[in-house]
Amino acid sequence: MTMTALDDVTTEGDAGGTGRPSAVGSGRGLAVLLVITGLAGLLASWVIMLDKFKILEAKAVGEIFTPGCSLNPVISCGSVMESDQSDVFGFPNPMLGLATYSVVVGIGAALLAGARFRRWYWLGLNAGTLFGVGFCTWLMYQSLYDINALCLWCSLAWVATIVMFCYVTVHNVRHRFLPAPAGLRRGLLEFHWVPPVVWIGIIGMLVLTRWWDFWTG
Repeated sequence: MTMTALDDVTTEGDAGGTGRPSAVGSGRGLAVLLVITGLAGLLASWVIMLDKFKILEAKAVGEIFTPGCSLNPVISCGSVMESDQSDVFGFPNPMLGLATYSVVVGIGAALLAGARFRRWYWLGLNAGTLFGVGFCTWLMYQSLYDINALCLWCSLAWVATIVMFCYVTVHNVRHRFLPAPAGLRRGLLEFHWVPPVVWIGIIGMLVLTRWWDFWTG
């Protein structure tokens, strides 16, 4: 599937003869993708937030709560939720996820309804997803090499964020909101699925090799 098939959009107006329309919507495919990835991130954030509260409540009465996704020493959501990295901004990370993924779902729903946004809005969404994917990358590193445990719900949020960032970026390159050489632009539009697949594949390989003895033991 080409990006044109995924992101067949309607536009409005022209921005001073620059070749860029003043307002751009998206095809059904991109809108649905934003809704799905936003809902996936929202679900992950919600479950993590609930388990985080249960851990704190148990600690307050001198008990221990083990989340259902803590399956073994490696896949241990509880270890991740109790780490210092789980509230790096002074509040639980999933609270940030609840807010930001909700915004993505809302944008996807608006696009499904025919909304069109100006260049600054699309670039703002791109910047937001860039921050999200950067933060997720930092959390991945911390999880693999500092916390030494993996949270499945966190992994779902990572994948969702990577996919939404890649396709928002491709959308902006396609409409020349982001500058790119002609060859890179053509390649990215034709093989838009390659970056997220390779990216997620690399993460999978890092997880596999990080705990190779455990998986093969």
